Amino acid sequence: MRNLFLGTLFLLLTSVHAQNSGTFVINWSPKTEMHFGASTLNVPQFDSEFYLFDASTKTVLFNQIINLSSLSFDNNVVLTNVAYENISNKELADLSTEYIPSSPQPKIQTYNSRNESQTFLTLSPIIKDENGLRRITSFTYQITANNNTRTAKTNRTSSFITNSVLANGDWYRFYIEKSGIYKISKNFLNELGLNTTNIDPRKISLYGNGGRMLPLANNIEYPSDLMQNPIQIIGEEDGKFDNEDYILFYAEGIENWNSESNTNLNLYDSKSYYYLTVSASNGKRIQQQTQPIGNSSVQINSFDDYQFHEQDVINISRLGRQWFGESFDFNPDQEFEFNFPNIDSSVPLKIRATFAAAAFTPTSFSLSTNGQNTATVAIAAIQPTSGVNFNVASLPTNTRAVGSENTKIKISFNNNAVPGSKGYLDYINIIARRKLQGYGKQFRFQYDLASSSTGIGQYTITNAAGISEVWDITDLASVTKIENNKQDSFSFQSEMGSIKKYVAIEPQDFYSPLKENRSKITNQNIKGTIFKNNQGQFTDIDYVIISPNSLATQAEKLANFHRSYSKLNVKVITTENIYQEFSSGKQDIAAIRNCIKYIYDNASTPDKKLRYVNLFGDASYDYKNRISNNNNIVPIYHALNSNSIGESCFASDDFYGLMDTNEGNVVSFFGGIDITVGRMLVNNPLQANEMVDKVLQYHDIKSLGNWRNNVVIITDDSDIPSDASLQDRQNKLADLISTKKPFFNVNKIILDSYSQEASAGGFRYPKARTDIFNAFEKGALIFNYLGHGGEDGLAAERIWEKSDSQNLNNQYKYPLFITITCEFSRFDNPSRPTAGEYTYWNPKGGAIAMITTIREISQFNGENFNDRLSAILLSYDSNQDISIADALRIAKNNNPNSSTNVVFYIGDPAIKLAIPKPKIRLTKVNDIPVSQQIDDFKSLARIKLSGELVDENDNLLTDYNGDVATAIFDKNIERTTFNNDNNSPAINFSTLGETIFRGNASVKNGLFEFNFVVPRDIRIPLNKGRISFYSTKSGTIENQTGYNTTIKIGGINENAAQDNISPKVKLYMNDETFVSGGITNSSPFLLAVLEDENGINTASGIGHDITAVLDGDVSNPFVLNDYYQTNTNDFTKGTLRFPLRNIAPGLHTITFKVWDVYNNPSTVEIQFLVVSDEGITLTHVLNYPNPFVNYTEFWFTHNKPFEPLEVQVQVLTVTGKVVWSKNQIVTTEGFLSRDIVWDGRDDFGDKIGKGVYIYKLTVKSSLSNKKAEKFEKLVIL
Repeated sequence: MRNLFLGTLFLLLTSVHAQNSGTFVINWSPKTEMHFGASTLNVPQFDSEFYLFDASTKTVLFNQIINLSSLSFDNNVVLTNVAYENISNKELADLSTEYIPSSPQPKIQTYNSRNESQTFLTLSPIIKDENGLRRITSFTYQITANNNTRTAKTNRTSSFITNSVLANGDWYRFYIEKSGIYKISKNFLNELGLNTTNIDPRKISLYGNGGRMLPLANNIEYPSDLMQNPIQIIGEEDGKFDNEDYILFYAEGIENWNSESNTNLNLYDSKSYYYLTVSASNGKRIQQQTQPIGNSSVQINSFDDYQFHEQDVINISRLGRQWFGESFDFNPDQEFEFNFPNIDSSVPLKIRATFAAAAFTPTSFSLSTNGQNTATVAIAAIQPTSGVNFNVASLPTNTRAVGSENTKIKISFNNNAVPGSKGYLDYINIIARRKLQGYGKQFRFQYDLASSSTGIGQYTITNAAGISEVWDITDLASVTKIENNKQDSFSFQSEMGSIKKYVAIEPQDFYSPLKENRSKITNQNIKGTIFKNNQGQFTDIDYVIISPNSLATQAEKLANFHRSYSKLNVKVITTENIYQEFSSGKQDIAAIRNCIKYIYDNASTPDKKLRYVNLFGDASYDYKNRISNNNNIVPIYHALNSNSIGESCFASDDFYGLMDTNEGNVVSFFGGIDITVGRMLVNNPLQANEMVDKVLQYHDIKSLGNWRNNVVIITDDSDIPSDASLQDRQNKLADLISTKKPFFNVNKIILDSYSQEASAGGFRYPKARTDIFNAFEKGALIFNYLGHGGEDGLAAERIWEKSDSQNLNNQYKYPLFITITCEFSRFDNPSRPTAGEYTYWNPKGGAIAMITTIREISQFNGENFNDRLSAILLSYDSNQDISIADALRIAKNNNPNSSTNVVFYIGDPAIKLAIPKPKIRLTKVNDIPVSQQIDDFKSLARIKLSGELVDENDNLLTDYNGDVATAIFDKNIERTTFNNDNNSPAINFSTLGETIFRGNASVKNGLFEFNFVVPRDIRIPLNKGRISFYSTKSGTIENQTGYNTTIKIGGINENAAQDNISPKVKLYMNDETFVSGGITNSSPFLLAVLEDENGINTASGIGHDITAVLDGDVSNPFVLNDYYQTNTNDFTKGTLRFPLRNIAPGLHTITFKVWDVYNNPSTVEIQFLVVSDEGITLTHVLNYPNPFVNYTEFWFTHNKPFEPLEVQVQVLTVTGKVVWSKNQIVTTEGFLSRDIVWDGRDDFGDKIGKGVYIYKLTVKSSLSNKKAEKFEKLVIL
């Protein structure tokens, strides 16, 4: 990511409350460079939140949210006092002149979102008129309501709950691929599973909606359920389906021109499904068409034939909806043949074709027809810094050529003598005029001029003796027929004014349908049952989970959690059922949207509309599984533009939340998102279960902890001068969070404040990396990163890589991870998993949810959006309780632009930040109320703190019993960045002071108190410190937070008692059963049990940190101050638990050093043997006691802590006979297990004889299926 610009703009708004009028002054910046990741554009700029660059059209807009004094459906905006200055073509730079208007074209755009509206004033500040190119320097606007009868749009609910036709009866599905007349024989019906023995063919009905894609736009009609198609059954009159009987019907295939996606092919599916059923009533039949009476005014003896060539084989950028067919790199000349029987060669062909070229030099395509040059189209070169992967060009709209019955189209690619240049064909569309003549095959025909003609038209077909009927297929639900009584010249009449579509039937040329392995369809009724509860009563729906059948069990597990914990009415709907009911069986993103809209529109009241949608599955740019290892599980909306990883080529799940009539086909930026949508990136049942478990763990009692008081703000350095704003914006954001939500402990990790080190791979920040991952291990509610990034990690200095995401181990302390950077989580390319995905997928660590980017994003918009998002997410000026994803939805609605399109929510959309509730407050220091003069926290002073928990009205919570954790911070530390890259001036910033005490105390009846001794190593100057409180209520998941910033820390206690005794230290690995020299896995925990009469020093005095040195590497010690916690109500004792990561196999030594608050040191060593994590290693296998009489325990040491192990113990006689066996699942926090016990009796409960026995211990991992065995002896007395 790169900075957009540093411009100067002064905007003066003269009316700030009721913004019906105002004046703006725009000062244009001389800078034009705009960075999107590695790509660069040069466009005119002004620095303001009102500046909007539309990446899809490369246009500059002025866009300002306004609050109208009154809301009207329509508003007029008038500009006056518009001042201009000239702008040259050179100053336009990369701006697209195609979209520059001749006037500012001001408009008022209102986006409706549930019960709220956002209104924006938008205009073009650059125009091109008779005076040339000009840009606005100032203007005044006035908004008035239209004087008409239209009123403001209301958020009305619909009421059209229906039942699906699939709810009852037996249904049989088959498919076709191309459009035409199909014949179903008795044999085919039997193959489908339909018993024709006693069937009355008059009761057979056919359903299906054809193979075209569903409209993306909400205002285009499409059947809400399977529609019945008229059919013709030959021989049904006798009420029996005889062997020679058959069904005829017209079926629509997948080849239909779609103007929303500019393609002839269905993007989502390669099959068009139809359904047969037998009902109690007669099925729909093709009726005789009623022809208009009167003289014909138009004689029609030819028709317009549409043919195309298009193959979807290559997606060049691996994103977007635009696919290409033939590649012209190795074969620059390729020929395509079209057959037009009975062509009228006097009418020229109309040819359309689209091409693409990936080339850094200008290239061209030429097209010839039957050897005659027809047209040449030039394709511009790719600019190296543009981020564009290819350019597209099409033939001129008036391209014509002389055709023939067998027309050959030759396409030649001119690579401009650059062998690396590649050309691609998108499609060739040809319209030919053909004579209305039979030629032994069925054929479709239409007369395009009918739409502009009036009166009655007479169609005359010659050579028609073989044509039995003509069907009018204009409306597939109302197909009608005109019969031909074997006439060679056959005529019929039709009203003009609209284009009618027909098919001529040749009895010897019917197509045959196809069947899948499973033809019979299970009954379903989403529409009729979705709102019903278990008692059959209507109940509004809060939350819908869209899942494939393969993940439905895990989706239901999540749904059950939210039903119980969140008190939401949750429904799980499978994609297979949605497609069946809403899109006639074929995959289509609009089918999912239409299902969601059905639920949304049918709520009982506006405030009870559907709130959350969870797309429970991964997604891909390949809807049809053409690529290997594809993961198109729940499809995502892709932009049509597909030539870069920039903002204009976005993919978005917000498509599923756009419910208004004027929404749906998203071509640019948008607002008015009505439903909060999230996606859980899961690919299989195991991963789905892991991600659901993370949600459950996030709300589990084990997740409670003072980590919820922490927020971490991470800022990239300045790789180029325009990056200077990054650290300034993040520093201000951190300070604002501290001001607005002072109970948060905000940790700033600003890369430029660390020493930069050179390495073979470039410059690095090793200390910053350590601090980031230590912060992850310790836990924080939010991690917010702003800066450069990509699919493989964060920052040019590689502070975060894919492997880091996989190695995180912060179970039960999952943060929200916000990464406003470039394509960190581009999950829709299955061939390249990203660092963001691995962060989410980590089953024992990583993030609970991510607000992240899946494309490049402009830095300026990214910075602004990050600030706006934080304000809503943390409810700066209120205690609004909304989900994380809902905060993102609102932030997007408040500032729609092309950058917000690429910001994505990954995770469960209904989860809320686990922010503790207020409030805990300090009441006394050394028994003196804080309302009075209290003691300073002097070095080595003994301090007693008292506090209480109160409700929002400051009433004591007398029923509150539990524990309170307290962290006391020394004065803020003032720091300065280093300007490591010489690209930004140094900035001053403050960070939290050292933690001088971290301890725990009991809360009884809402009150608590505890003592501690201030470390000697505090900084002596007196100033305000900080206390952070966090409490939990016993037996519940209730937690509270509080803070105090009035205490003063500093000075020296001259009367401190003497202490020359060092702390007591006991070291273990993982738990207290460990013995030095024992085995561990590669990521064990160092456990230290500490004790000192005056407490342990955590104040980070020079040389007085708690440290651990691995294998004598004193230059890289682990600093462990922040990992120490005192025992409850006893500041003299405590524990430290520190995670070690990726330790190499072999014997290792840790040297541990700790200081008490008087700076008395202790040093202890421990050894441990790391064994490979790939298999299971067993050591110290024994039973204790041994010998025994009637009780013994089986002990063993292993290398799989926290992992469920399948353990089997078999006791055998010396001859090998099994006398007792036990199977048990064992999970240990440490490496020692002693869970299995035995009373010396056999499997039947009888006492076995004294003597020597052999036992076999088998341990198997339930995750990897690896196992290990050991044999040992035991003696029974």
